[in-house]
Amino acid sequence: MKLTRRNAMVMGAGAFIAAGLPLRAFATLADDAIAAFTGGAEMGDAGITLTAPEIAENGNTVPVEVSAPGATEIMVLATGNPTPAVATFKFGALAASQTASTRIRLAGTQDVVAIAKMADGSFAKASSMVKVTIGGCGG
Repeated sequence: MKLTRRNAMVMGAGAFIAAGLPLRAFATLADDAIAAFTGGAEMGDAGITLTAPEIAENGNTVPVEVSAPGATEIMVLATGNPTPAVATFKFGALAASQTASTRIRLAGTQDVVAIAKMADGSFAKASSMVKVTIGGCGG
């Protein structure tokens, strides 16, 4: 096959499209995890606080803290990871506070999302974009 400018452009466009496919697949996995957790219910944005760094020097250990007074469960997701669900924290009736902190691994720059299930059955969502300079999941 002779490599012409037209063939090079077609191959470049194909590579560009193929590179975007995994990102959409990860987003679908995150959406599926959110739907399973919330049961498809509407989510508000009040009542939950997510604290994550704006820039993470290393994707292997990114500190995240989430707080939702009155929550029974909090789920944390990294939408760009191959496995988006990072952690689910459950709080009993005798829990002193509904706060959790951990370090997570991020594959690259992406949104970190926290969803809280409140005691009344409603849901609250918070998200934060974290820019990663060195990848943590194979990067």
